[in-house]
Amino acid sequence: MIKITLPDGSVREYESGVSALDVARSISEGLARNVLAAELNGEVWDAFRPIEQDASLKLLTWDDRGGKSTFWHSSAHLMAEALQSFYPETKFAIGPPIENGFYYDIDLGDEKISDADLAKIEAKMKELAKGKQAYQRQEVSKKDALQYFSKKQDPYKLELIEGLEDGHITFYTQGNFTDLCRGPHIPNTGFIKAIKLTSIAGAYWRGDEKNKMLTRIYGISFPKQQELEDYLSLLEEAKKRDHRKLGRELELFTFSEKVGSGLPMWLPKGALLRDRLQRFLQQKQMEIGYLPVVTPHIGSKQLYVTSGHWEKYGKDSFRPITTPQEGEEFLLKPMNCPHHCEIYKSAPRSYKDLPLRLAEFGTVYRYEQSGELHGLTRVRGFTQDDAHLFCRPEQVKEEFKKVIDLVIFVLDTLSFGEFTAQISLRDQEDRSKYIGSDENWAIAEQAIIEAAAEKGLKTVTEFGEAAFYGPKLDFMVKDALGRSWQLGTIQVDYNLPERFELEYVDADNTRKRPVMIHRAPFGSMERFIAVLLEHCAGELPLWLAPVQVKVLPISDKYNEYATSVIAQLQGFGIRAEADERSEKIGRKIRDTELAKIPYMLIVGEKEAEEGKVAVRKHKEGDQGAVTLQEFAASLGAIVAAQMSGIRTNDRH
Repeated sequence: MIKITLPDGSVREYESGVSALDVARSISEGLARNVLAAELNGEVWDAFRPIEQDASLKLLTWDDRGGKSTFWHSSAHLMAEALQSFYPETKFAIGPPIENGFYYDIDLGDEKISDADLAKIEAKMKELAKGKQAYQRQEVSKKDALQYFSKKQDPYKLELIEGLEDGHITFYTQGNFTDLCRGPHIPNTGFIKAIKLTSIAGAYWRGDEKNKMLTRIYGISFPKQQELEDYLSLLEEAKKRDHRKLGRELELFTFSEKVGSGLPMWLPKGALLRDRLQRFLQQKQMEIGYLPVVTPHIGSKQLYVTSGHWEKYGKDSFRPITTPQEGEEFLLKPMNCPHHCEIYKSAPRSYKDLPLRLAEFGTVYRYEQSGELHGLTRVRGFTQDDAHLFCRPEQVKEEFKKVIDLVIFVLDTLSFGEFTAQISLRDQEDRSKYIGSDENWAIAEQAIIEAAAEKGLKTVTEFGEAAFYGPKLDFMVKDALGRSWQLGTIQVDYNLPERFELEYVDADNTRKRPVMIHRAPFGSMERFIAVLLEHCAGELPLWLAPVQVKVLPISDKYNEYATSVIAQLQGFGIRAEADERSEKIGRKIRDTELAKIPYMLIVGEKEAEEGKVAVRKHKEGDQGAVTLQEFAASLGAIVAAQMSGIRTNDRH
């Protein structure tokens, strides 16, 4: 007999070899019908896989992240089976689940596939799904695995198998398709009721431009047709909110192949937006004891060897820059933290100096693969709202909680009220990806868990998602379309202070190591602005809008009055511009609406005589005539409320 501990703390006894599905049936047949997978001791398993030892068990359904991921992984295999029926000579590379759906990278040989072929593949998938084919797991030896895929002449699977350890290799089969896969999978294909193959793209094998270009087919699937229809509607809305489209329309940023892929350039209005965000956070940081620093865009390669970044991320960095001096090499800065460690080290530190909070909007550079670049969300040069807090061990939890408060303030101010805090810990089995002692990792992980609990955060725990130098708390924010984005992050690090030999003199006159907290409420300016634009559909809150007010003279003879209105508005600290084109007022209003400018001030003969302006609000129309002083006071009150984190019904 074995003991199974359920999430509510209850313990049930079963015979060894029981499956998660058996456990579900013992609770309720209705529950069992919805179980897609299981989380066993923190690891996602097949619901049908035998459990042979005492374990903690969570049953996963479509409502769970692990359930969706398993569902989409199984859908990728179903798509592969359908593809195999149409293109028997296809070689299959990898087919993982992704955040929304799945893909499979395939080598079609001499065959070609286009968007026109997706409908027939979808139809075949639905036909196969109705057969309720079971997903069957089989453990195989490395020798047998190599022999199987040698017969199929699949170089991709053979290469993957060569990198696997004998005794840890599994195949999964459903219907006529067998794949090298570590799983997990749903019980059978019958769960898959609605399918949409969304696009075809190219992808280099293993992301290496030196390898063959494969065909990547993306798709998504659901257990109910209505959920697919809702998703497709959401997709249409997402296209309208695409930050790349909005960036062009609102004249915020641009890219140039001559400058280089993944290197955004900010236009005047975009630069104003960035500047407003930066000043907002800088002001708040100054209020709570942060000190500004500035570091170079490059650093000696040895700096990153010391920090461990070169070993872990060297392949993702731009190639070293050599100088005329033999042996001298520099890197474009991939991280700000090593520079901040050297700033800490530039002077003797006492326990009385701690915590020391150093903040920088530092631009960093990473060599992302060209196929992975995407607007502002995946770039090669980006600015982090970085800060590093150096504190005594007994200060860690309190400082961590203060950073949580700061991140929540930022998210609330920008109307990102719905979020989950993800506690990102080390992989429980593979420790090779991390540096530092088990003791320090345990202390750091416990500090994060306790701080999150004491702040009453809604949390999930993900193993294997920690940074290489320490665990972290990631803020997974939902936008207006219900999509989840990882924005702010806070990390506890005992390791970089050790590697850089950082010290402070304690009250007993002994030398001790500080603990380092890394934090970035925005994450990166580029990605944050992309998410913000899509969240608010380009209708930025008044305090952030690059142009808050557009003054529209009814005809050319009122341009002079419009100019005087602009001067007065600027005196009130309001960002305004005039539309002095020789166009009809209706055209000017339409163009200003499309530019999503919060307020328009219409000026004509009556307004000029009375020293007033006719106010028109974006999407709401006429608001009446007021003096400029009254208008400025009204805008000032809205901005003050928005920037204090107070929710108002008035976005603008």
